[in-house]
Amino acid sequence: MPSSQASHDVFQAIADPTRRQLLKLLSEKEMSVTAISGHFPISRTAVSKHLRLLSETGLVKVRKAGRETRYILNATPLKELQDWLQFFELYWDNKLSALQHLVEGDSDDYT
Repeated sequence: MPSSQASHDVFQAIADPTRRQLLKLLSEKEMSVTAISGHFPISRTAVSKHLRLLSETGLVKVRKAGRETRYILNATPLKELQDWLQFFELYWDNKLSALQHLVEGDSDDYT
């Protein structure tokens, strides 16, 4: 993990359900903290803390617009997560193939 990017990693950042919801919300459009806070049952301060962690991880881009700070999703760091999950797809595919073979084999016996 690049040290200039973050003190937290992508896996820590997405571990929290609120941060996952924030990422979904910010995938649609750039928003201010005030606008974002209206979508959550937590304080604006709590939302800001989540956004700060996401920013430190590089998952959101921050832009100043006058006196307002605006946030938007930066999906590039999610590539690390995708690569990690992709490694395990081989095991899932093998299990699904074995299940398919078992199910199709059993159905042939009863016809």
